[in-house]
Amino acid sequence: MPILTHRSLHRKFIAFVAGLSIAITGLSAVPAAADQDDTARALAAILGLAIVGAVIHDSRKDKDHVTRHDTYRPVARPGYRPDPRPLHPRPLPPRANNRKLLPQACLRTFHTRQGKVNGFGDKCLSNRYRYSNSLPQACVLRFRNQNGYGRGYDARCLRQRGYELARR
Repeated sequence: MPILTHRSLHRKFIAFVAGLSIAITGLSAVPAAADQDDTARALAAILGLAIVGAVIHDSRKDKDHVTRHDTYRPVARPGYRPDPRPLHPRPLPPRANNRKLLPQACLRTFHTRQGKVNGFGDKCLSNRYRYSNSLPQACVLRFRNQNGYGRGYDARCLRQRGYELARR
């Protein structure tokens, strides 16, 4: 039994109303003094329209119906057993991990106008950290020291961007 959808019910109703209006129009157009031949021709025309409508409806019936298979059972291959262990991603190679590890020897406390700030000195990082040129500029910290002004990187800002302190 086909499933009737909202759209197909509307189509059937519209087809019924159209057919009925054609039939009524054909009958009312027949004059009162019409003979039997005119009535027979009108009924034959209505019957022909009904047959054409049924053929069109049957041709569209397959397009409205969707077949779905709710259960999927894969075919078991002989000798195949799925691995019961859960999948875990492989760790990154050591060189990729080292890129975000900052040297502990460069961690200092700087006195700024905002107070004490933990950070990494620029000169120390350029000597001990290979990727010091690629540190984010948003984390640059300027401070005053005995030699004038110094530059470094805010430790909290770097940590928020994925950098960590090397524990060596």
